[in-house]
Amino acid sequence: MTGQRRIALATGVTLNVALAGDPAAPPVILLHGFPESHRTWRALAPLLEDELRLIMPDQRGFGASDRPQEVEAYKTDALLADLFALADALEVDRFGVVGHDWGGAIAWAAAIRGDPRIERLAIVNSPHPVVFQKSLVEDADQRAGSQYITAFRNPGFEAAVAAMGFETFFDKSFGGHVDLAAIPPEERAHYIADWSRPGALTAMLNWYRASAMVVPAPGVTVPVPDWVLGAFPAIRVPTLVVWGMRDKALLPVQLDGLDALIDNLAIVRLPGAGHFAPWEAPAEVAAALGPFLAGKPASKARA
Repeated sequence: MTGQRRIALATGVTLNVALAGDPAAPPVILLHGFPESHRTWRALAPLLEDELRLIMPDQRGFGASDRPQEVEAYKTDALLADLFALADALEVDRFGVVGHDWGGAIAWAAAIRGDPRIERLAIVNSPHPVVFQKSLVEDADQRAGSQYITAFRNPGFEAAVAAMGFETFFDKSFGGHVDLAAIPPEERAHYIADWSRPGALTAMLNWYRASAMVVPAPGVTVPVPDWVLGAFPAIRVPTLVVWGMRDKALLPVQLDGLDALIDNLAIVRLPGAGHFAPWEAPAEVAAALGPFLAGKPASKARA
């Protein structure tokens, strides 16, 4: 990565933004998820920066960016506004967007709304909202795997993390997904330093608290929300979904039915990767993302 800048946005927040690649290359904004920062892309950026202009913010509430404490500050409209305000601040007109985890939720939302500034959409292990909400009601395994969301929404969760300490929280956050021994000590230190910033944990958790996604308790019968059953806007831009098939939080059911929601869809399945595919399998992810974002065919993609 070539450097970082703090960029004040018209939305009223200042984001820390990592930048890499040639400023004259096709621009791509990469949006990380929970509980990370721009460092989600640490292994991927060197593989993409020769052909792309990479713009990698710490999203609001994360890393070295501003951390509003109000739940309302993390509603989808506010998070989407940051995306486009960042493009404005960098004088970027049209761009591709890549999203992982919560970053994918914002990337999906931007494409669903049909903003003409979005040229291409790439998703890494982040569910389409319709598919996700439907699966939370109808798929027992996905519902069970998503109960952590209810825990994160509990107003006492910060106290629980304080009691266990950030070292234990780190192990619980990543231990079920990756071999902890494979994460370098300096990366663990980066995470814990970010989480230790004043108000950081509440800000990160507010992404879950602001979400309208319904997560029923196991065994409870609930109807599918009306917004899932009705007509939903199709995504018109070329879309690539890259999925680590060993993801234990977001199961492969999230790939079912995407073709009915997206006009131009390709899917790349990574059998050996899990939820944190951007740094678990960066070469494989880059092999899919690079050609797609540069406007070339992705050789491994299949719908």
